[in-house]
Amino acid sequence: MLLCVSGAMSHNRPRGSRTDPQDQTMEYLTHQILFLKDKAMLQASVREEKKLLVENAKIKKDIDDLKKLLHDTQKRKAGKLHQERVLTAAIASKTALLGERAPPPQAAPDTRSETSAAHTRHDGRRRRERRGLDAACLNGSDSACALMREQKPDVSRLDLRVGRILDVRKHPDSESLHIQEVELGEPAPRTVVSGLTNHMPPEQLVGCLVVFLCNVRPVKVRGVQSQARLLCAVNQERTEPLTPPTAAQPGDRVTFQNYPGEPEKELNPKQRIWERLQPDLCTDAKGVATYKGVAFEVRGKGLCRAPSVSNGEIK
Repeated sequence: MLLCVSGAMSHNRPRGSRTDPQDQTMEYLTHQILFLKDKAMLQASVREEKKLLVENAKIKKDIDDLKKLLHDTQKRKAGKLHQERVLTAAIASKTALLGERAPPPQAAPDTRSETSAAHTRHDGRRRRERRGLDAACLNGSDSACALMREQKPDVSRLDLRVGRILDVRKHPDSESLHIQEVELGEPAPRTVVSGLTNHMPPEQLVGCLVVFLCNVRPVKVRGVQSQARLLCAVNQERTEPLTPPTAAQPGDRVTFQNYPGEPEKELNPKQRIWERLQPDLCTDAKGVATYKGVAFEVRGKGLCRAPSVSNGEIK
């Protein structure tokens, strides 16, 4: 009778009930693993979202920069076209004035009167030419007038940038030339040929930050195409590259406080802009690189200078 009651009690116990501590532990661990997986997936999703936001912001900034560049280019082209039209009209007016001839004098009583008449005609022609030039300047823009009078360009037309020298090797056809691979903040490095073999050993240049003129037209130097110009400070004793501030990075632009213009995409060799600006480029008594007394500056990071060449030329 007792056995039957016991069997009946065992049959009345709820099916599936778990009182084993190991089963409870396994159930807890399973819940924790699922929770951690969900948390990891959520964190990965947040990181990916942040990454996409950063990339989208960068793309938007690039688009804005390209729009600004396109607008500036179109504006510059329109200005040049207007200058050419004004200049053409002024030249035509000036040519017409030069074509005028005063009637010859009917009588020439003596040499003094002939000389006086010649000076009078010459002075009258000069006054007419001057009036024509002034009228052209008044009717045209100030930039067209400046172009007519052949004013000197300023340093803002030079694309000066910080570059890092990645590799230096000797030129195969010249003992006085180096071939350098240079990082300038562009997708690919540029090749630059410079004449520093007699002034600095190649191993001393590798890894250095220096200043390059980047909008010169590429030219072949002894069979190797050079795509930029390394700027150096020069005096009677030394030749050494200009060095940017220590915080500068490859691709940083060198600017000038009083010359805020934008550089040309490529300098026209026929205009000889570099050659016309070079006499005003020098280092001061402290070795700071300057143009007409205004320092070479990487905005927000510092000034460019020559380590040991003061009061020297920049070439």
